[in-house]
Amino acid sequence: MKSFLHHALLTLLAALWLLPILWLVLTSFGVDEGPNITRFFPEEYTLHHYAELLHPDSVSNFPRWFTNTLIVAIFTCVISTAFVLMTAYAMSFLRFRGRRGLMNTAILLNLFPGFLGMIAVYFILREAGLTNSLTGLVIVYSASAGLDYLIAKGFFDTVSSSLREAAWVEGANEWIVFTRIILPLSKPIVVYTVISSFLYPWMDFVYASLIMSSGVAADKTVALGLFSLVDKVNRNRYFAQFCAAGVIVSIPISVLFIIMQRFYVEGITSGSVKG
Repeated sequence: MKSFLHHALLTLLAALWLLPILWLVLTSFGVDEGPNITRFFPEEYTLHHYAELLHPDSVSNFPRWFTNTLIVAIFTCVISTAFVLMTAYAMSFLRFRGRRGLMNTAILLNLFPGFLGMIAVYFILREAGLTNSLTGLVIVYSASAGLDYLIAKGFFDTVSSSLREAAWVEGANEWIVFTRIILPLSKPIVVYTVISSFLYPWMDFVYASLIMSSGVAADKTVALGLFSLVDKVNRNRYFAQFCAAGVIVSIPISVLFIIMQRFYVEGITSGSVKG
């Protein structure tokens, strides 16, 4: 009986979480352009709103938004993953003066929300001429990625140091040990780092709204673009397009999670064994 109640509660919570998402998906296929809160299922279904996304106008430019976000996410993912893994390797395997102090400083800095430095970041980028540019976004998203090394370090700590020592005996240098021995043995944490590095710029709104402030539709990322579709001026005309765009944006991430789920979970759990 107790197990039945637990499962019933979990089912209820899952339903409450899924119902709004289901309503948005159904709305994206409905004939109404604006939000319709009088019925859950549309009277008729159509693909018109998905087709409209491919034909930009002065308000909606989804193909450009998607391209901008994909470019930023890919470059950020590559740079951030490299920073995180190299920093974690250095903190886990190397012993040098000031190592403990650097680790403690990184942990202390991570206690402060990143948006506390937004104004300083904005003025620095403005002086460098990097506002309203994808380059500025990539720099902001990836510059401090090395501070998030702790989970990867916890995973590297579980790798036997004897493998590294054996490679040194065979004449391998630090780069070869890192790329040919440690990384192949650390696929779960590499996958976890890649997904985490990709998701942050894909979904971020705060920094994107600060840096990409030109107001030009073609300069926006997906988060900024979709937000503009549901403001008080545009929601009655573009809400169904907003829902359709949300469905499209969620597909790559959903597929990536399904494929990489096993490695993602292993990366989280293994990285939490040691700190």
